[in-house]
Amino acid sequence: MVKTRLVKIGNSQGIRIPKLLLEQTQLTDEVELEVEEGKLIVRSVRPARQGWDAQFRVMTEARDDTLLDGEALTLTRWETEEWSW
Repeated sequence: MVKTRLVKIGNSQGIRIPKLLLEQTQLTDEVELEVEEGKLIVRSVRPARQGWDAQFRVMTEARDDTLLDGEALTLTRWETEEWSW
């Protein structure tokens, strides 16, 4: 555990994070902040959809990659006969 002090930055306050902790956490210029049960969580910003490819592979292997509402996607008579696509 490392102790540090809050420092005034304009109307806000900041935390100086020691170099050793920055290296261990691999934090970069941009971070996400979250409050959870009275604790401030600081984490690296993750790119959108990070890890989706691996999850899709797992779903495919488990044959869990089919639409749940497949029958709801069938076209109605109005869509096939009266609607112009």
